[in-house]
Amino acid sequence: MRLDKFLKVSRLIKRRTVANEVSDMGRVFVNGSPAKPSKQLKENDIITIENPNRNITVKILKIPQGNVSAQEAPTLYEVKGEQ
Repeated sequence: MRLDKFLKVSRLIKRRTVANEVSDMGRVFVNGSPAKPSKQLKENDIITIENPNRNITVKILKIPQGNVSAQEAPTLYEVKGEQ
């Protein structure tokens, strides 16, 4: 699954267009490297999102096949840290 779609489906970022913009600005990292929106993700990848007011790091637990419910979204990742 693409990075921008995972961020939207997991509800880490509310809209896919916003996920694209944040990635293009170089504020999203996958396994420590800046990532483009088209980056293909796999389980156990580490995503770090740098926001002006806080940073969040998550580990991908599973990649969904399509859209997921709001209740299921938090089961896709494990929060590793927030600053």
